[in-house]
Amino acid sequence: MAHRLAFLIFPGFQLLDAAGPIAAFEGASGLVPGAYALRVVAADPGLVRSYSGVALEAERWPRLDLIDTLLVAGGDGVDAACRDRRVVERLRRARSRVPRLASVCSGALLLAEAGALTGKRATTHYCRVRQLSEQYPSVRVEPDSLWTRDGHVWTSAGISAGIDLALALISEDLGASVARDVARHLVVYAQRPGSQPQRSELLELGGGDSRFADLNAWMRGPLDRALSVGALASRMKMSPRTFARSYVRETGVTPAKAVERLRLEAARGLLADGQTSLEHIAERTGFGDPERMRRAFVRAFGAPPSALRPGAARALARA
Repeated sequence: MAHRLAFLIFPGFQLLDAAGPIAAFEGASGLVPGAYALRVVAADPGLVRSYSGVALEAERWPRLDLIDTLLVAGGDGVDAACRDRRVVERLRRARSRVPRLASVCSGALLLAEAGALTGKRATTHYCRVRQLSEQYPSVRVEPDSLWTRDGHVWTSAGISAGIDLALALISEDLGASVARDVARHLVVYAQRPGSQPQRSELLELGGGDSRFADLNAWMRGPLDRALSVGALASRMKMSPRTFARSYVRETGVTPAKAVERLRLEAARGLLADGQTSLEHIAERTGFGDPERMRRAFVRAFGAPPSALRPGAARALARA
């Protein structure tokens, strides 16, 4: 029997919040015929206009016993949707009657308004993290996660992270190999882990207009190279002292800290497959040895690399 997926949208929803996951589940159904039955629903059936102006046609809400997964889109219209008692009340009833609830981007605010995130870990787009934390203090907000799972409720960060969430759901339903094939078909990263940061460290280092933008992009290359202050200064044809002062003024961090942040980001990505050894990850990302990498992880995240492996949190919870 097909897994019945309903995508909740509302006026002003973010188009990719719905279209991205729909494309992923469509791809899974192509690989496993009949795996999913998809429908788009709204409080008012008919054409529902997204924030971009492009509209999707939505059905009237089905009976809750006809939904296996209810996925809530986000978008700038979410604040108005949180004031729509029809939507909120339906989500309240769905908390205990729908086997799996999920949200993309600011859709987490709707789940929180309906009480579905009370006492649970959740994430949302980084621009909405403060709002989620302040308006719903009972939610355990994880501001720097791509997606989270707490019991039968899943949440994800902004826009494209909805595809990561969909791949994680597909992996649970149909297995990791199907999820990888779907990711390959969509030409996206195969199941980025939920613990991966929402924003790339490269984007945080001064922006594209920075005089060091090209250097930062070059630093992102093979990270097992010598990336000392002297080596970086030489590439910029500056003295180490002048380079270090200018880099801090431009980016807000020292060159050494910038390199460490890039290495940490790369290492977190490599931890995602759960197979690569810590020794290999440390060598490949330029930390050199696992102990040096462990110390950097504890400083940055308050936990060693092993704690960020997929399934580590669930294993600790069961212990």
